[in-house]
Amino acid sequence: MTDRTPNIPEVVEEVRALFERYETALETKDVEVLDETFWRSPHTIRYALHENGYGFDEIHAHRVRRPPGPGIKERRIRLEILTLGRDFATTNLEFKVRGKNLVGRQSQTWIRFDELGWKVVAAHVSTVSEPLW
Repeated sequence: MTDRTPNIPEVVEEVRALFERYETALETKDVEVLDETFWRSPHTIRYALHENGYGFDEIHAHRVRRPPGPGIKERRIRLEILTLGRDFATTNLEFKVRGKNLVGRQSQTWIRFDELGWKVVAAHVSTVSEPLW
């Protein structure tokens, strides 16, 4: 039977530390840490604001092209971490976009691989715009 216990405290803290490491790497454009965070697979997907990264190689190429700088996050509004058991997690961040009257959203799906440890297998960054309906 697979354990899907939600939010085991030590697992939440593991994922939180990795998430914070990733966020710091975004701010400093530490491509090595950014790459270490994601699963090196053609199956990994990252939808960002201006590009779609299908596979690790496309995601890495975008990271190299991205200019250094303070990033788009002015401040955090809400961070939600959900872990199910000891090997699956999601992170969802809502943030104020720097210099804009926009709210941004970032989500990541994390899997703990036996041989690799925790890796992001899917990620998404978007902003909230005008309602469609």
